[in-house]
Amino acid sequence: MIPLRSILRGVESSAAGTLAMDTLLYRRYRGGGGKDAFVPWETSDGVESWEGAPAPALVAKRVLEAVTMREVPARYARTLNNLMHWSLGLGTVAAYGMLAGSRRPSVWWGPPFGAAIWAGGYVVLPLLGVYQPIWTYDRATLGKDLSAHLLFGTATAATYWLLTTIEMDR
Repeated sequence: MIPLRSILRGVESSAAGTLAMDTLLYRRYRGGGGKDAFVPWETSDGVESWEGAPAPALVAKRVLEAVTMREVPARYARTLNNLMHWSLGLGTVAAYGMLAGSRRPSVWWGPPFGAAIWAGGYVVLPLLGVYQPIWTYDRATLGKDLSAHLLFGTATAATYWLLTTIEMDR
């Protein structure tokens, strides 16, 4: 498969992976007493300030402020959270697509891929001041986060494999 096609297939696949992960997180949210419907929850409805904003929004804020040397107004927290959340999912899988396109894809690549994304977050996000160091979190929190990323990786790899198999059968 040509590299550009592999990258695009990775991006296509990550949409399924991100949606699978978000569905799991939403079910946990609802199980914990959350009341919002899926679309408002998914689109960060109610995020209006930087205080309590999700990690993707805070990463975007830090990057933009470092580049522009200007404070980012809180009214952009929701938009930046959505952009970063989906961009990170799509971007990391573009790299996955390059790797997967150079070999015969396998669903079994998903769990290690998801684990790598999870571990990378616990390296990069504390450096950005968005997360605490990994050793400060309890096992339950880390386990829930890891399981969501394993689902992301597995759903992404399965979708990549399926799309590749369909194309090869044509």
